[in-house]
Amino acid sequence: MKPQTGSRRTSPVSLLLVLLILVVTGCGPAATEAPPVPSATVVQPSATPTTRPTETPVPTNTPIPTETPTPFVPKATFKIAGHGPQTGGLSFLGVDILRGAELAVEQLAGPLTGLGYAVEFAPSDDQDDFGVAVDVAKQIVADPDVLCLVGPSTSRILNQVKEIYHQAGLAFISPSATAAFATASGYLEVNRVVGRHDNQGMVGAQFAKAQGFGNVFVISQSGDYGEFNAFHFRNEASRLGMTVAGNISTDAMEGFGQLIDRILAADADLVYFSTLSVDQAGVFFREARAAGYTGAFLGNEGINAPALLEIAGPLLIEGGGMYYTAIAASAEYYPGAAQFIQDFETVYGAAPQIFAAQAYDAAGVCLRAIEEASKAKGGEIPTRAEVANAVRALQGYQGITGVFTFDKNGDPDPATYFVFQATSPDPADWNLNPLVATYEVSPPE
Repeated sequence: MKPQTGSRRTSPVSLLLVLLILVVTGCGPAATEAPPVPSATVVQPSATPTTRPTETPVPTNTPIPTETPTPFVPKATFKIAGHGPQTGGLSFLGVDILRGAELAVEQLAGPLTGLGYAVEFAPSDDQDDFGVAVDVAKQIVADPDVLCLVGPSTSRILNQVKEIYHQAGLAFISPSATAAFATASGYLEVNRVVGRHDNQGMVGAQFAKAQGFGNVFVISQSGDYGEFNAFHFRNEASRLGMTVAGNISTDAMEGFGQLIDRILAADADLVYFSTLSVDQAGVFFREARAAGYTGAFLGNEGINAPALLEIAGPLLIEGGGMYYTAIAASAEYYPGAAQFIQDFETVYGAAPQIFAAQAYDAAGVCLRAIEEASKAKGGEIPTRAEVANAVRALQGYQGITGVFTFDKNGDPDPATYFVFQATSPDPADWNLNPLVATYEVSPPE
């Protein structure tokens, strides 16, 4: 048996002494009389052993003990669902919309974790298809852990499934549905963080007035989108004291000669064109410039595409220039979104597409509403109805794309709108068009 670290090795003299004592005592109890003193002088062992004991080495692979952290055990887990196209024609937008929401859940769930809850993001793919979207909505509402939803992404899908969410009492916040009808139901569960598309007409008129235009000619494509924006532009332009020299609705795709003659005769310094057709607007702008019109053009988000320059040609940006309004901008145009862009690129390896930042804010609204609803009942998990009411009760929620308060229909009040100017004749530079103005506009009553 090896000596323990720090023990002494027994000398032969010591051993002799021990044996002598054992013989004398017989291993029995100690005698009452002192033992006889041996005639031989016993040499006591020195204090220091003649040979140092070897120390038992500590194995090099022995781990240093550390404290084991107590694992977080949530008292409940709930979900923020995502509803948008992950495949199909609109997946280039839908994928990043749900990524933006996912990033928000990862970064903004801290207060709810502090209340003892775990939060998960549960995305679904509606393929921008009516039938699939209905099935997705039914699956989402059937999961009792889902307390709020980011999406749907498009107005047409939202309109198809909003009744399902309304019947289930599940609040949702769309990051990108802009149609006027999207929130027209007045359902408590329906909300969005972008403005109505038809308010672009009002924004366009305010911009035209600020730029000094006084004599405007209005053209619109037939249909709700084109005509609603044209209607609001005319009303606001008249209210602001501008002259509306003409108002035409048309579905023509070429041969605008007679219409252009009227514009030239009216000496209009601005043509407002409200359409969802880039082809229609592009051909008109090309023909108008070719006929000698040198005034300014103003459109809306429906013509926000580099293809407009390809069709209209480089003369589009000559004369009074060409401007267009937009309901949302890509993330780099929002001063508060710089960190979001950096984080998004780090996690997903690419810059976020438009509406990804808005989806981040939509998820943030969900999380804050759940937090407020939980605190209102002493930290207990809230019901869907309580969350839906909490969304509407939020005042001045600070997101990365704006500050959000919702009106009685679920529209942001106010909503932010943008005006861009086309400045390069090269279609490849379209996404570099500068932002020239922003407006805060409340939804119509």
